[in-house]
Amino acid sequence: MEDFLTPVFICGILFVGMPWIILHYVTKWKQAPKITPEDENLLDEMFNLARRLEDRLNTVERIVAADNPDWKPAAPASHPNDYEISRRN
Repeated sequence: MEDFLTPVFICGILFVGMPWIILHYVTKWKQAPKITPEDENLLDEMFNLARRLEDRLNTVERIVAADNPDWKPAAPASHPNDYEISRRN
């Protein structure tokens, strides 16, 4: 009896189980949300805004450094709260 069940079990796994798992995850992958053109435009706008804000900050730091030679800009912060703490000191 075991000689009959083992091949049936292996064939069931190979021809039913494996394709079911593969097709299940292919279907999930195709249903996953994709970036829309509107999202891509929003990301581009946010990137441009961040670049402009960084340029403005660099300009302000240059102006302050020119007015006050002892002033040193703070090191880039690894955490947003670190930036505020370093600016207070």
